[in-house]
Amino acid sequence: MTASGILLVDKPTGITSHDVVARSRRARGTRKIGHAGTLDPMATGLLIVGVEQATRLLTFIVGCDKTYLATVRLGATTTTDDADGDVVTEASADAVSAATDERIRAGIAQLTGRISQVPSKVSAIKVDGKRAYDLVRQGVEVELKAREVTVTRFEITEIRRGEDHIDLDVIVDCSSGTYIRALARDLGAGLGVGGHLTMLRRTRIGGFDVAHAVPVDGIEEARLVSPADAATAVLGRLDVSEDVARDLRHGKRVEAPGEFD
Repeated sequence: MTASGILLVDKPTGITSHDVVARSRRARGTRKIGHAGTLDPMATGLLIVGVEQATRLLTFIVGCDKTYLATVRLGATTTTDDADGDVVTEASADAVSAATDERIRAGIAQLTGRISQVPSKVSAIKVDGKRAYDLVRQGVEVELKAREVTVTRFEITEIRRGEDHIDLDVIVDCSSGTYIRALARDLGAGLGVGGHLTMLRRTRIGGFDVAHAVPVDGIEEARLVSPADAATAVLGRLDVSEDVARDLRHGKRVEAPGEFD
C-alpha cells in the first residue's frame, strides 16, 4: 500500500507543475496525487505534492501565504508578463533613466499592503470552464476581473541598471492568489517603462520551506511529511483525551475546549 503524506519538491525551470505530478505518480506508484499551487514553467522552487489521503490537505495548503524571490526587468513588456513571452513594447533609454531609485521605491510602496490586482492573462484562472492561458494561446482575448490580495513585503535587495533596462532583485511575501508577474507588470506600467519577470523562485508556502524540499530526481526516495505533521503545520494542533479522540473518529460532536469557547 502506498504511503500517505506530503512531498516537498524543488521544481526546476523548464517543466510544469503537472510534469512534477506525473513524475510523482510514477515514482510513488499511485494515481492519487495532486499539488498545492501552480508554478509556471519558468519558475522554480517549492511545490507541495499530496500523496494518497494527504491530498485532502491541499485545499488548506493552497490558501497559505507565500514567499518569492524574483527579478523584475523594467524597460519592456511581454505577452506573458515574463521572459517566456514575446516583447510587446520597449521603453526609450531616456524613459528608463527617468525611473530613478526614488520613483521605483515609491511605485513599490503603492503595490504593498492590501491592493486590487488584475491577474496575468496567462494565469491558470478558469474563464467559462477553460484556463486563461489556454484561451490566450488560442488567440482569444481574455479579460480577468481584479481581485483583492495582500502584499506584506515587497523589498528590493539589489538594483542593476543597463542602458535600456533596470533589473530589480526583490523579495515578496504575499497572500494566496497574488501574481508576482502582475506586480512586475504594474510596477513597470506605473513608471511608464513597462515591466516583466525574468526570474521567479518560490521559497515558502505557509510553514513549509524550500530548504526542506527534494529535487525532482529525488521524489522516489524522499521521505514524506506525515498527514498529521502536515495538518499541524497548516491548521495547528489541539490535544484531546483518548475518549474525545475516539468520539471524533466516529464522527460524533464533542464539546469545544475552553480556549475555543
